[in-house]
Amino acid sequence: MSCPNCGAAVPPGTNRCMKCGSFIEQQVAQPTTQVPLQPATAPVQAPVPTGPAVKSKLAAGLLGIFLGSFGVHRFYLGFVGVGIIQLLMTVLFSWLTCGITAMAAGIWGLVEGIMILAGSMNQDSQGRPLKE
Repeated sequence: MSCPNCGAAVPPGTNRCMKCGSFIEQQVAQPTTQVPLQPATAPVQAPVPTGPAVKSKLAAGLLGIFLGSFGVHRFYLGFVGVGIIQLLMTVLFSWLTCGITAMAAGIWGLVEGIMILAGSMNQDSQGRPLKE
């Protein structure tokens, strides 16, 4: 602590400067709030996907080959809209076209099943790669 008048050092606990003799008001020290030091944390990593996130390439391909006309492989991979179209082509529109749309949906499913097994279609609807 120093004297406000002359700047001389004043020992703690005294209320008078020894150099100039002026009275010094003792200031009560305010408790300081210090933030405790935090330990260094590891960088935050993206969460590991859990649940049925990874789809099987073999299962999708076989579903496409055997049940592709019903769009089952598309439902399995998460492409619900296209699966509904294939299902409607087989079940509903085949009555109107004497089975022509069912045959077209069957060929479509067969080709997609082969493409999945060959690796041309290798992602599900959310962009995750298919596991071998």
